Amino acid sequence: MTQPLNQVTEWEQRRNEANRFYKRGNFQEYLALAIENLNLARVMPDKAREGYTLNDLGLAHLGCWQPQKALECFAQALAVAQEFGNMRAEATALSNLGATYSRFGQFSQALEHFNKALPIFRILEDAQGEVSTLNDVALIYTRLGEPKRALLLQNQILTMRRVLGDFSGEATTLNGIGFAYSTLGKFDQALEFFQAALPIQRAVKNLAGEATTLNNIASIYSDLGQPKQALLLYYQVLLTRQALKDRSGEATTLNNIGFTYSSLANHWQALRFYKKAIVIYQELGDRLGKSSTLLNMGSLYAKRRRKKLALSCYRDAQELAEQIEYHPLLEKVQQFINSL
Repeated sequence: MTQPLNQVTEWEQRRNEANRFYKRGNFQEYLALAIENLNLARVMPDKAREGYTLNDLGLAHLGCWQPQKALECFAQALAVAQEFGNMRAEATALSNLGATYSRFGQFSQALEHFNKALPIFRILEDAQGEVSTLNDVALIYTRLGEPKRALLLQNQILTMRRVLGDFSGEATTLNGIGFAYSTLGKFDQALEFFQAALPIQRAVKNLAGEATTLNNIASIYSDLGQPKQALLLYYQVLLTRQALKDRSGEATTLNNIGFTYSSLANHWQALRFYKKAIVIYQELGDRLGKSSTLLNMGSLYAKRRRKKLALSCYRDAQELAEQIEYHPLLEKVQQFINSL
């Protein structure tokens, strides 16, 4: 059925406006426009546009840290895509489901969805979709304690990014390679890749990417026993993330500043920043982030021989790790408990 031109135009214009909000990180505005577009797509009725809008709505909920709502929208988008045999929309929905599960530490479910998306992207010869999904898979391997496997994949991705001329994506992959090397304890190599990513992000004016890279460089300084240099960078990152209203990034940086003060034996400052991070993680419903900070707090209390407070933090972290079924974290928590 042919749709009235004015309704189609209205939907397209609103979606373009919404995408501008998304790129600026204004997720509440993006969410409001996506809801309007979903209602319009259903009134028209246009199932294809409904599917696209459900995907937009999922991204909006993800940006607003509403993971359950995001999962529901992506699942509905997937159902619509499969009903109409829209392979590209199906692969996109599967990849977004994987990214959502990954963000909240449910890595087995994330990999399951990514592995369903990849062959579809390959059939479609959608190299950009394939490389983006492979990058997410590589990051999961690093987080699951398989950095060598991640490196093999990241180097393959880097070649693909360069063939595609994906300048911005190249910086993302350089960061991923640095992350894998840092997990292997090869800090000099990690620093080399992070520093290679930085000028690219500055050239494309990717402030969020630049903040992530500076955060990674600061972490390396901390690992190399240069906490004061790390702190200077972390404070710079904190200001950028606050300016971007990146609440998740802000919490991560607060946690990292706390950890750095702890290494300087400034326990009062460390606790102050840990507590600020936990407030944001709680607000966002980020159980993975909150559990990591609780472990850091518990470790600090243990150093000060305040075993009851340490155990309380470890127990809370354990409960959160059980909720997200993240076994590497559960094992780590148990090691901390056993060490008390």
